Amino acid sequence: MNQLKKELAATIDYQQSIIEQRESANEELRAANEEIQSSNEELQSTHEEMETAKEELQATNEELITVNDEIRNRNTELNQVNNDLNNLLSSTNIPIIILDRNLRIRRFTVMAEKIMNLIPGDVGRPLSDIRPNIELPHLEEMIREVMDTLMVKEQEVQDRLGRWYSLCIRPYKTFENKIDGVVITIFDINTLKPSMEQLQESRDYIAILDTIREPFLILDAGLRVKLANQAFCRTFRVAPSETENQVIFDLGNSEWDIPMLRALLEEILPKNSSFHDFKVEHFFSKIGRRVMLLNAQRVIGEGNLTPFILLAFEDITGKI
Repeated sequence: MNQLKKELAATIDYQQSIIEQRESANEELRAANEEIQSSNEELQSTHEEMETAKEELQATNEELITVNDEIRNRNTELNQVNNDLNNLLSSTNIPIIILDRNLRIRRFTVMAEKIMNLIPGDVGRPLSDIRPNIELPHLEEMIREVMDTLMVKEQEVQDRLGRWYSLCIRPYKTFENKIDGVVITIFDINTLKPSMEQLQESRDYIAILDTIREPFLILDAGLRVKLANQAFCRTFRVAPSETENQVIFDLGNSEWDIPMLRALLEEILPKNSSFHDFKVEHFFSKIGRRVMLLNAQRVIGEGNLTPFILLAFEDITGKI
């Protein structure tokens, strides 16, 4: 009996031990299950983060594709603009030189090569290294003044053969309206130089005639009025637009269409003649009856190949 009790007690202890082991194992399994569940949650979170990162990467990739397309389009546009600029510069018959802020050559046209003594390899070189074929003693000072003041400068210059050119320096402006150098253009005015001198000479005549109290007209070879001084306009009460470029015989109501006056005027230029105190008595529509003495002579300026007629009027109405 005692033996059976011992065996039963041993069995009970063994059973209790097994129960405790099973409970311990269950707790370990429960802990492991919680760990696995936690891991699953972390994996799920990681998966969601990866999905989010994937979506962000996809959006970034789409943005990069868009940016690449824009860059490609801009590069195409820039290439087109560059091609247009190159073709424009190569087809332009005007010498043009573009300099950066450091006075280094950026671009130039084909026509500038001869005048400025340039070669394609001069791009990037300082302007001071170039020995142009035109006389430009103060060019760098003028360029810096243009960049500092933003004022366009023009100057007439000559090459070594004596030909005349008009040099124009303008500030080079970027799209941001910043000054990044200058643009130099050179115009051949050798054939225009005499005409310009004649124009200045004509302006001098105009200034002189406008200071004279007596009425004057300047007629060309076709007897058209090229200039009526202020005294003429005041005396006959007409505007310059009513007289200039009109044949003298058509002025007013053909008031000056006098056969003898026509004959005298038509002989002045061909025969280098003149006349004095030609008397005209007439009733003028705006100023009434007047008696005028007319004097005319051929005038030609120095170096001017086109002579003209200077016709003067003296009102002697109250003197006779």
